[in-house]
Amino acid sequence: MQNKGAIITLAIALTVVSAYQLSFSVATWTVKKAAREYADGDLVKEAEYLDSIASLPKEEWSYLGNTFKECQKKELNLGLDLKGGMNVTLEVATEDVLRALSNHSQDKSFNDAIALAKEMQKSSQADFLTLFGRAFEQVSPNGQLSAIFGTVELRDRINFNTTNEQVLRVLSEEVDVAIENAFNILRTRIDRFGVVQPNITQLSTKGRILIELPGQKDPQRVRELLQGTANLGFWETYENSEIINYLMMANETLAQIQEDLNKDDSPAVEQIEEAVSDTTSAEDALLSLIDSTAASTDYESLSRDEFNLQNPLFAVLSPNVSSTGEPMASCMVGLALAKDTAKVNSYLNMNQIRSIFPRDVKFLWSQNPYPYVDGEPYYELHAIKVNTRDGRAPLDGGAVTSARPSTNAISGSITVDMSMNAEGAKTWARMTRENVGRCIAVVLDGYVRSYPRVASEITGGNTEISGGFTLEEATDLANILKSGKMPAPARIVSDTIVGPTLGQEAVRSGMISFIGSFFVILLFMVFYYSKSAGTIADIALLANVFFTFGVLASLGAVLTLPGIAGIVLSLAMSIDANVLIFERIREELRSGKGIRLAISDGYKNAYSAIIDSNITTLLTGVVLYAFGTGPIKGFATTLVIGILVSLFAAIFITRLIYEHKLKNNRDIDFSIPITANFLKNVNFDFIKFRKYAYAISAAIVLIGTVSLFTRGLSLGLDFKGGRTYIVRFDEAVSTSDVAENLENVFDEMPQVVTFGDDNQVKITTTYRIDESGVDGEVESLLYQGLKPMLGDNVSEDRFLSDYRVSSETIGPTIAADIKIKAAWSVGFALVIMFLYIFIRFRNWQYGLGAVAALAHDAFMIIGAFSLFHGLLPFSMEVDQSFIAAILTTVGYSVNDTVVIFDRIREYRPMYRKRPLKDLLNRAINDTLSRTIVTSLTTLMVVLVIFFFGGTTIQGFMFALVVGVISGVYSTVFVATALVYDTTKREHDGEKAIETKKGSK
Repeated sequence: MQNKGAIITLAIALTVVSAYQLSFSVATWTVKKAAREYADGDLVKEAEYLDSIASLPKEEWSYLGNTFKECQKKELNLGLDLKGGMNVTLEVATEDVLRALSNHSQDKSFNDAIALAKEMQKSSQADFLTLFGRAFEQVSPNGQLSAIFGTVELRDRINFNTTNEQVLRVLSEEVDVAIENAFNILRTRIDRFGVVQPNITQLSTKGRILIELPGQKDPQRVRELLQGTANLGFWETYENSEIINYLMMANETLAQIQEDLNKDDSPAVEQIEEAVSDTTSAEDALLSLIDSTAASTDYESLSRDEFNLQNPLFAVLSPNVSSTGEPMASCMVGLALAKDTAKVNSYLNMNQIRSIFPRDVKFLWSQNPYPYVDGEPYYELHAIKVNTRDGRAPLDGGAVTSARPSTNAISGSITVDMSMNAEGAKTWARMTRENVGRCIAVVLDGYVRSYPRVASEITGGNTEISGGFTLEEATDLANILKSGKMPAPARIVSDTIVGPTLGQEAVRSGMISFIGSFFVILLFMVFYYSKSAGTIADIALLANVFFTFGVLASLGAVLTLPGIAGIVLSLAMSIDANVLIFERIREELRSGKGIRLAISDGYKNAYSAIIDSNITTLLTGVVLYAFGTGPIKGFATTLVIGILVSLFAAIFITRLIYEHKLKNNRDIDFSIPITANFLKNVNFDFIKFRKYAYAISAAIVLIGTVSLFTRGLSLGLDFKGGRTYIVRFDEAVSTSDVAENLENVFDEMPQVVTFGDDNQVKITTTYRIDESGVDGEVESLLYQGLKPMLGDNVSEDRFLSDYRVSSETIGPTIAADIKIKAAWSVGFALVIMFLYIFIRFRNWQYGLGAVAALAHDAFMIIGAFSLFHGLLPFSMEVDQSFIAAILTTVGYSVNDTVVIFDRIREYRPMYRKRPLKDLLNRAINDTLSRTIVTSLTTLMVVLVIFFFGGTTIQGFMFALVVGVISGVYSTVFVATALVYDTTKREHDGEKAIETKKGSK
């Protein structure tokens, strides 16, 4: 064995490094176990215990010179699906950056180009700035961007002679700076938030930022912290008494529109009727306030539906008036339920209604619910006065120099104290002086937080923001203001929440499936290849697992449930390498060679097949990593690491053990009597039956195609966008009852399916998916809809922490991107497979046969998911995991193909005069034992994970089951058969030439 010393040195180094890195995990897990025992199920006590250990200096607690907090940073990271927590993808709005760079230009071509770029973005992979450039060229072919962006701030880089192409380059640089600033600000906020092991990464898609917060239990607080732009504004306001008459006129105008057009089947009427026929108006006490403002109609004699039809606006907005009909002194002009705020907005934005109000009025909702109404939450509508030329607040957060949470000395309420710079102090003094006796609205990120009435002029630049803050909210707001104003809003385009309960179950099911499949492999190898050879393979497997976890810990990678599946799959690949070596050694022994020479030649002859088969799977892993996100990246990471480690363990560690045994003259067996002659001397004519196989494949493809056109596929959230909630009840529930209850609050029928046990459901809805910042409202509506099924003692907070075990939100933009990436990943993987096989075997027919077989396997999986979704008792949604399963099947299936092709390549120069049919049949038959053994072990592993890995991964594993079975079939009856049909004439020609040469 060559380079034996170097291999031993590398093995020792890997062992030491892995042990060192994993020891930190052991140290932290020991402390966490003590914390759980101390807390006895109390999560608050457990967190306090861990916090107390984390704050200890090295003198009181240390491991290898590291504090507990430092050890946590070095431990093996568990993903959110195993640990619980929150995964958020934010998108920095390039549109807002462009508007800011243009000084909020009102140029028609500019705004039309922005609107067109937003439409183009729905079906394009290009970044927004590129689309904006194309859109501007369409909207204004002769227009000059320099006229729009030649502002004071950019005049050194953009002048009248700057071309559009040059302007776009400058804008690209400015957008990159804005994104980088947003990234740094978000990182600062997360650091101050105090999460252990947070991950914040800029994604390849321009402007997108991924944030992972393990163990985070307050998602709404996280959303507000991350999406907050520190866009703080102080606005002058209209008094309620100044707006109430306009509201009455708007209500009458809406009613008149309906009356004038009620005989027409027009969109305007449909919009109004739909809005008022499915609304929840205010409670009777609030409704009576509206009644008191009417002079000519006896509203008491009207039914609720009649009142709603005659008063479209007041059906969803309760005016802020007293019981006698007098407007209350405030800038608050009305109240609406959370679910009705969108309808109020649509009414007030209608052209006929907007023209009724003063041009400088702007309506904004309150951040917090109105505190004086019980039951469902109402939100306040405020009338803001926009009296600046650019439409921005007269005083904003840019003037803030410091901020801190505080307590009001008189009321005892939580506030935020802040100081302003000289310019801000001057503006604040002017605003308060000019608005004595009126309200000034404090607006944060588009929502009114408070609206104090000015008693006198405030000088000095020091002021206090009130707004019903909790201490956490005040602390977060102060941190946002201190960390800086975001250059543009960062909108959440997708988020995933995994509760701690689901995380614990995932750990349990993941460990059961991992240990179970691991022992299945260990026992099978000992059974099939004898105790001596099987034990050596098992030692290599143990080393493989140890090194894989060590490398993961060293790289700071995250272990997810799909990641565990990736490790298990890499173990199956490791077994494949051992099987290839063992089968080759058995062939050499059957040919009469001694044990030492048989082992040497067995390894030598197996190398090419091992390397080719593993490289193809490795390439699949790279494609998965490049195109996947979240859990799929975790799967790809562990798969790639596992394959590299398995190659080292299967080839070199086993060889070292054999060398040691041979040196000490130990007996080594590679079979037991039962398995010694398994598939020995088999001589089946596979090529003869290829046409029957073509017919069978064609029939299956036809059935699958018909199913795709009739039943279609169950698209997951990744591909269509929407919101998904997994909710666990105390008792079994009916999915139809859940759907009907939620239809009442969501205004649409959600999709509800049983997820695992009959007391757990998966709820999918597209309700308000196009709107940002409404996740908290949607969760409140979810609770309201399910409340009758939860019991009397379940509060909203308890529902969100205990009953909602996970949730996921994916916006339509990111869903479109995922679909495009999925298509590219599958296509790219097939192209890579073709090119690699074409290069390695120097024959395009081999590449064609392999890719045809892989496409066949992919379609088998797609057809199975189309045929059986809704019929089998587990989720069969087409999502990123489904694409990962197809790509994994591609990587695995090509292994079988490469092994047979490798044997064909070996036999062709040896048996030039044999008919091609005989040569191919011999290659298939001689590798049949390896094909059956490898496929059987892989299938056993996949089935163990399928049954014990948990509901979240069953669909993924079902796809792999179909893929493994189809892969064995397609390797023989598609790939090899196509090679025969496409090279037969060429081979026969070569054979004829050889025969002529021999006759001479």
